[in-house]
Amino acid sequence: MAHSTRASRTRRWLARAGLPLALLLGSAFPAHAAADGVAAGGVAAGGVAAGGVNDFSCRPSSSHPEPVVLLHGTFATWYEDLNFLQADLAARGYCTFALTYGAYDGFPLVGGLKPVAVSNLEIKEYVEKVRGATGAAQVSVVGHSEGGLQALYLAKTQGIQPHIKAVVAIAPPTHGTNAAGLLDLGDRLLGRQTMEQIVTSVGIPVLADEVPGGPAIVALNDGPVAQPGISYTIISSRYDELVTPTETAFVREPGVRNQYVQDYCPFDPVGHIGEAYDLNVWHMVRNGLDPRRATPILVCAVGSPG
Repeated sequence: MAHSTRASRTRRWLARAGLPLALLLGSAFPAHAAADGVAAGGVAAGGVAAGGVNDFSCRPSSSHPEPVVLLHGTFATWYEDLNFLQADLAARGYCTFALTYGAYDGFPLVGGLKPVAVSNLEIKEYVEKVRGATGAAQVSVVGHSEGGLQALYLAKTQGIQPHIKAVVAIAPPTHGTNAAGLLDLGDRLLGRQTMEQIVTSVGIPVLADEVPGGPAIVALNDGPVAQPGISYTIISSRYDELVTPTETAFVREPGVRNQYVQDYCPFDPVGHIGEAYDLNVWHMVRNGLDPRRATPILVCAVGSPG
């Protein structure tokens, strides 16, 4: 039953993300894989192993020497948030890895619930596991929503800066979000302390981290967010309805690429959840992973406005 439910949700998101349009335009990931000379699960023409999804026998190629670790958002899992983006990257030859972090024992179906600092230790351990298994000196980290915040927090606070090549954060609440004013209203009606007690008592303490003044936000913004030697790309949508104001996602520091989807595709109405599935965002992620070989978006897709 759980598998059936996940499958139905997957089909629903697939439709909402505009993937049928992508298929019509010939831009679905199997076509790209062929263009790159790599078939998912196969071997490239030059004998280089293809990319993989959570395959610890995957060996990075010279074209994509850093494995990519993907981090989901709050209330999500590794298999339901960035899973389609992960498959796309794997089809293009990347060794990709994802975990469900911040879940409670006995209830692994929803992750991203624990405090950022607690989940970040899980993520650090996983990154080191990926490096050990693949033999890679560095990894790149891609995160959506809380996952983007976790990626930024990981690069700054866990002492593994030399092990991280790039951070690509999609709609992270870098400076805290007011969730379209709802959290501000809650503060006024109940008070910050009461709000924090409520979210902690129901097992979602991460929500207290993601607001302005939250512990993770304060720690992340104590001094520069961007760390030397790491490539940073922050992606957001002008129509994001959860990480608000949308400017709060960006890291306005030297060398950081801060990009709205609408800078490249002005008519894409994609919202917060849809950013994980949006083909324009995927293109921007790929550019962020390999800025030297960045390519323009020639055909814009239409993402989900929710």
